[in-house]
Amino acid sequence: MAKTKRAGRRKSAKRADPGKVIRRWVLRGAFAVVVLFAGLILLFSIVPVPTTPYMLAESRRLGGVDHEWRSMDRIAPVMVRSAVAAEDANYCAHWGFDIGALRKAIEGGVRRGGSTISQQTVKNVFLWQGRSWPRKALEAVLTPAVELVWTKRRILEVYLNVAEFGEGVFGVQAAARHYFETDAQHLTPVQAARLAAILPDPKDRSASSPGDFTRRRAASIMDGAATINRDGRARCFSG
Repeated sequence: MAKTKRAGRRKSAKRADPGKVIRRWVLRGAFAVVVLFAGLILLFSIVPVPTTPYMLAESRRLGGVDHEWRSMDRIAPVMVRSAVAAEDANYCAHWGFDIGALRKAIEGGVRRGGSTISQQTVKNVFLWQGRSWPRKALEAVLTPAVELVWTKRRILEVYLNVAEFGEGVFGVQAAARHYFETDAQHLTPVQAARLAAILPDPKDRSASSPGDFTRRRAASIMDGAATINRDGRARCFSG
């Protein structure tokens, strides 16, 4: 009888081991996060992204934001090419990470840090702003997953619909209305290039009243958009 009681106490002690309990809950939490992200990646491969963490934060700060989803077939093709020319000219050639661009960014201190459109899309849709190792680690894990599940065309569609184009202005449709009083599918090459030119710094640049730098940048983007269309680098997302 005494042996039975001692055995019961040992079993009870094992069950109450706080280290094991913590590890168990950590594993459960990690599994839940994986399931959540996997579910969202699958969902957003076909469903429009309604909002993002950054959009929600800006909406609280500003009392609302301007955002309207537009499918890819309702966005001017030149706008898509301009965004790629401005942000990720080798977009069709990589699987989420452009090692060459990253190396140049490290060597030259490029402001964008070598992030591809795929990485920026992952950050905008699933993560938070700012630079931190936890966020970069999650970005590094989620980017290949998104590249695996989404098409290149879908990644660009989501990117153009959640990117910030001005204070409280999110997505290319809202940007087209805000700056040029037109629809995303009617953007001209000049307008598209100017919108792409403000993407790295949308709160300090204007597409409708561009400064000298933005004008020069837009002219370069126009040339780049024509080049990637001509040399086949737009093939993976062209309709």
